[in-house]
Amino acid sequence: MSGFEWLKPAIVLGSILYAVIGVVVLWLSFIIIDKLTPYDLWDEIVGKKNLALAIVVGAMFIAIGQIVAAAIHG
Repeated sequence: MSGFEWLKPAIVLGSILYAVIGVVVLWLSFIIIDKLTPYDLWDEIVGKKNLALAIVVGAMFIAIGQIVAAAIHG
């Protein structure tokens, strides 16, 4: 039965909690960066189809995701 160690409710709920915290941190960082820039990032990416800015924001999301994952795993 040791193969099902990850099915314990505490482990599953902890994983869900860390995932939610990671998504919230990622979204808050996007909002903060959006406020720091001189233009509206969402409008530039979606409205004006700025591909270069979309790539930069995607790279930022990947970097922040790696930071959050490293913080969670210790």
